[in-house]
Parts: sequence; C-alpha cells; structure tokens
Amino acid sequence: MIYLDYAATAPLLSEVLGAMLPVLKEEFGNADSLHSYGRRAALLVTRARDEIAGVLGVLPSEVFFTSGGTEADNWAVRGIGKGKALLSPIEHAAALEALPLRREGGDLCTVSRDGIVRVTDLEGTMSEDTGLVCVMAVNNETGCVQPIAPIADYVHSRGALLFSDCVQAAATQDLKAIAAAADALSLSAHKLGGPKGVGALVVKKGVPVRPLIAGGEQERGLRGGTLNVAGIVGFAKALSLAAERREEYVRRTGALRDLFEKALGSRTRMTVDGLNRAPNISHLTFEEGGDYLVNLLDLKGVAASGGAACSAHAALPSHVMLAMGRTPEEAKRGVRFSFGWETTEEEALRAADVVAECLGRN
Repeated sequence: MIYLDYAATAPLLSEVLGAMLPVLKEEFGNADSLHSYGRRAALLVTRARDEIAGVLGVLPSEVFFTSGGTEADNWAVRGIGKGKALLSPIEHAAALEALPLRREGGDLCTVSRDGIVRVTDLEGTMSEDTGLVCVMAVNNETGCVQPIAPIADYVHSRGALLFSDCVQAAATQDLKAIAAAADALSLSAHKLGGPKGVGALVVKKGVPVRPLIAGGEQERGLRGGTLNVAGIVGFAKALSLAAERREEYVRRTGALRDLFEKALGSRTRMTVDGLNRAPNISHLTFEEGGDYLVNLLDLKGVAASGGAACSAHAALPSHVMLAMGRTPEEAKRGVRFSFGWETTEEEALRAADVVAECLGRN
C-alpha cells in the first residue's frame, strides 16, 4: 500500500514512541494526586507544557490540553470571548457544527473561489456584536494557507478576537507567527506523528474563555478530566520535532507533491483546487472522481481521501468545495492526496500511475 493520507493522520514517529514508552510503563500516576506518583506525573505534564509553549512562543499558562483538535475547536467556538462568532465557511466541521451551540450564536462569512479568506470577506459580515472571528490557518481539504496576520489586524481593529485552527498548519507553517497574531489557536498531536487523543487549545492571557467540560480542577478549572500524561509527553515531542524539521519537511513534501501533480497532469484532465497551498496537500477534482475513485484507488493499493476523514462516511458534497463556488456535483468529485516523511519519489510516481489507470487514461 502507498499511504497518501497524511492530512488525516500520520504514523507515530519512533522518537515520539520512545518518549512515551517510559511513561506508559512506569509513570502511571494521576497528575492531580498529591503523593509521589502524582507529583512525578505532574512534573512530566509541566515539562511538556513548557516545551509546547516554547515552540509556540506563548506562556505555559496559556496552553490547555484537550482530547484533540475537535474538542479544542468546539471549546474555542463555544467558549472564547463574548458576542456572536463569525466563522469562515471552510472551517473544519468541529468548528462549524459547534457554532449553533454558542450562547450568542453566529454567522458565516464568504470565501473566494480560490479558497482564500480575505479581509474583504469579513468586512461585509462582521457586525458590532461580533466578538470572535474563526479562520483556520491551513484548510484541511485544499491545503490553502490563509493570511492570518492581516486578518488578525482587521479583526482586532473591530474590537473582536481571532481564533485560528492550526491542526493542519502545524507541520508546515511558522506557529510562532500565527500565535503572535491570533488570540487563540488549536492543535492536534496525531497530525504531526504524535499519538491520537491529545491536543491543545491555546488561549492568550486576558482572553475570556468559558469552561467546556465541568468536573475537577484540571487545566486551571476550565477543562475537567484526568490528564493523558503519556499522550501529552508524546504531543510535546511531536510538536518540537515538527518545528525543528519544518523547513526540510516543507521542501521534501513540496517536491513530492509537484512530482505527483506533474506526472498526473500530463495524463488526466484535472483541476488543482485552491491557491497558496501548503506543500504537503494536493486536492484535485477529476471528471470521474469522488468516493468511487477513492475506493478504486484503495483496491489498487493507494490510500487517499475525498476530503476530511471525519466526514468520509457522509455521502455529501464537500462543504469546502461548495463554499468555494463549486456545484454540488463538482464538490463530490474531489480527491485529497497528502504526503509525509515516509513518502518516497517512487511512491509518488507509482500513485500517479495508479490514478491514471483508474481513470482509464494510462
């Protein structure tokens, strides 16, 4: 099998497993217990929090651990700031589906056909009672990189807060720059070669945030629940490695994507969706794409997706493609290919061959 679905999840890195194993084997204590077992677990969490804060350029007290990106997005949309929320229509379902649950409600802005949210898209939809604007840093389907800094400047000039979903951005973008511009951001470990089931919501000091999960005093009383100590340790390791290797990862995956698209473009009729794309993601629309092609590729040994993995079982057109002005029929024919550390040039070229064969144009 050729795995080209790194945007859905990445294999656990050996370095991350190495950091987690001693915790899984030996440090089983509850980080909130007062005895020595608990204190050792709490120290591991503190060190991981400090490490993550250092990568992001934020205060450790601004990092709140969650069960992943979905929880972090829910928490942000439902609980950050006051007033209505304004979301881009290409946000992850975890943010969009949380909007009706926000106490004050909210609205959606527009997005251009190229998949880029611009300040002009916000100007017509922000109102005096908009307190939170949500624009993801990198779209999880198209890979389009959003202009977070100018968006943040505009949002702040209107007296609102900016939340940016950075789950898909963490491997390829400068997180310190995004964290400096935004008031809050979300992350997920497993997109980076870390463990599943752990992530973070980063909320800047002074930004009002409501609790999401009632319970104990964990995470400064804002998110109850026993901390996943081993997962948190693995998350910190994965994020640090991603930051250290970002430039090489960008160069490597970008070259693989370009090689794949060039090999495929000369043999098929396809549309490359989106501008200013992250280097590891290729979203292509074919004349005969969609779930049928994804399933056929799987049978032929190539793992890709029709979009976000969390929506893979819904036989509906992509909400991202619809927001970008595609017809419902067009929005069902997209396929996302995403590349990672383990992807080779031979796999990229072979995958292009398989796609062409499946489309009957070999």
